[in-house]
Amino acid sequence: MNTIYTLIIIIAVFGIYSIFTFFYQKKIVKTLTEEEFRSGYRKAQLIDVREPNEFEAGHILGARNIPMSQIRMRSKEIRPDMPVYLYCQSGMRSARAAQYLNRKGYKDLAQLQGGFKKWTGKVKTKK
Repeated sequence: MNTIYTLIIIIAVFGIYSIFTFFYQKKIVKTLTEEEFRSGYRKAQLIDVREPNEFEAGHILGARNIPMSQIRMRSKEIRPDMPVYLYCQSGMRSARAAQYLNRKGYKDLAQLQGGFKKWTGKVKTKK
């Protein structure tokens, strides 16, 4: 019987943590549809947080590659006084990058809903 209670407590804690993370994420980063993202990214810093091999396989025209694995070391390359538009393959890494940047004082953060895999606009590939 104790294992059932323990399991219920673990599930409840995980559920509460997930709900907290969801609302915290909504507060710090705007998730934009492709149309909203496309209308504003030329006036912002467009950052692709995928790894270099993913970036070279194809990226949004005008994007800079600062991989999530290097965001701590390279965050000074991103200006805090300008909007920052982030994207990754699906939206998970860009959300984590936004959380880190928010802790470092960046306030105008947005991410592409669904990530690069949902992008239908112009793409640049390395030949």
